[in-house]
Amino acid sequence: MKIVLMVLISCLVTCKAIAQGDSLKYSSVKIDSVDNTHNLKLKHFIAPAICLGVGVLSIGSDWLNHQTHEINEELREGIDSKFSIDDYSQYVPALSVYGLNLIGIKGVHDFKDRTMILAMSAITMGIVTNTMKRTIKEMRPDGTTNNSFPSGHTAMAFMGAEFLYQEYRNVSPWIGVAGYAVAAGTGFFRMYNNRHWLNDILAGAGIGILSTKFSYWLYPKIFKNADCQKKKHSMQFVAMPYYDGNGAGCAGLVRF
Repeated sequence: MKIVLMVLISCLVTCKAIAQGDSLKYSSVKIDSVDNTHNLKLKHFIAPAICLGVGVLSIGSDWLNHQTHEINEELREGIDSKFSIDDYSQYVPALSVYGLNLIGIKGVHDFKDRTMILAMSAITMGIVTNTMKRTIKEMRPDGTTNNSFPSGHTAMAFMGAEFLYQEYRNVSPWIGVAGYAVAAGTGFFRMYNNRHWLNDILAGAGIGILSTKFSYWLYPKIFKNADCQKKKHSMQFVAMPYYDGNGAGCAGLVRF
């Protein structure tokens, strides 16, 4: 707990300094920016899709699989200890959104809407990640379990980093950069601690980013009475089916 608090405080201090020093002050952000947050273009998917694609291809490609093993071996050479900061840093980018609001730096959405978006992102990320883990069954580098692909820690971290970026990109793009730096560090320490291969990290990053982007696009289309739509609706419900290799199910989200 002390570690995550230290990391979170450091990230908040960095983000606040960035926001206060940037030429675009958060007090001048217009509400029109909400619409831009929910509009997606094809170019927004290129980077995360490439990460996910390379990660998946590494499973079936002997050459790519060999390269990922070589990278892990070189990274782990001479390392006997572990540094478990990745167990905590995965949550820092998402928590930073709420922390920045507490210290007076407002994002695009209010507490209710951003929490719903984060919940949708987490559900999407969790379903995709766990389905792939149970289906692909890749052995971890340390040989403990066969649920290595993709990295859940990394997916969580990059989901939060994109969440932080979307909420504060109109305050300063460097706040998002700080969140992505923490997410990248999380992925690095997953390999450092011999828990994941490089392709696991790349796929996790892609899944995390895409989950958040998808949720920002989908949210106003489902919840019509969200602040970003300014319309009233009595109740909304969204259901997302999934298959984990052993059975099928459905995850639902209801808002009154």
